[in-house]
Amino acid sequence: MKAPWFEYYAPATLDEALKMLGDADLDGRVLAGGQSLMPMLNLRVADPAMLVDINGIPGLDGIEENADTLSVGALVRHADILNSPAVRARWPLLAEAVTQVAHPAIRNRGTVCGSVAHNDPAAEAPSILATLDGTVIIASAEGRRELPAEEFSQGMLSTALEPGEMVVGLRYRRPPEGTGSGFVEFARRLGDFAIAGAAALLTMRDGVCERARLTILGMGDGPVRACEAEDMLTGKTLANGAAREAFEAAAAAVKAAVDPAEDVHATSGYRRHLTGVMTIRALEKALARAGGGE
Repeated sequence: MKAPWFEYYAPATLDEALKMLGDADLDGRVLAGGQSLMPMLNLRVADPAMLVDINGIPGLDGIEENADTLSVGALVRHADILNSPAVRARWPLLAEAVTQVAHPAIRNRGTVCGSVAHNDPAAEAPSILATLDGTVIIASAEGRRELPAEEFSQGMLSTALEPGEMVVGLRYRRPPEGTGSGFVEFARRLGDFAIAGAAALLTMRDGVCERARLTILGMGDGPVRACEAEDMLTGKTLANGAAREAFEAAAAAVKAAVDPAEDVHATSGYRRHLTGVMTIRALEKALARAGGGE
């Protein structure tokens, strides 16, 4: 199919773009990487009256590292994340997840902010943002506001963005010292969306888990924080052979909490089983990288 008719604008400044998006008479969508938007247009899933192409706007492609946070602009591509030494060294969970995003051609064009704004439950970027206590920076002609990642996600392909707003950046918290990370997913083929996946952070001190973060992807209407499993792991001794039992208990809690959909790719029971497997593998990776692996 062909995309429906729309008006196309390529503003030179962010203020100009926000003014266009704020036009009450036009339903506008932002075009950055276009890796989700263009297929939706061609399949007539989306039918905006206007596309606002932000690729020519300067200042939106920066990756900025501060003492405690990493800021990512609206035009930062997935490939830019992988090419950043700062991200690979101090936000390895983000870098590891991006390696699982589709194929090189899509990573070279698709944007991290665009993936978060699209909010596909099986996408890597929204889940990593939630795991890293991330913040979404939103702009409109009226000003800016910020939302925690979990408040931004409102359901399947749905977010807290209001008409006239766009995501202009993301901010990730830096994990504490002694934190190990792990990201795993299972897909039918390399580059496909995950049937199930998990992202984990474990902060260890003297063999004890001081802090746990665990997010499941592909199981709900967006990123699913496994809060019960996190509480079970926090304060637990994971040294001297105790980790396996603790991780299996956490995986059981995760499987009991999720209600996966059934489709042509997998049954509900198979997805639930995979969730447990992915949970244990992500936690094992995180523990090993925190220096607690055996």
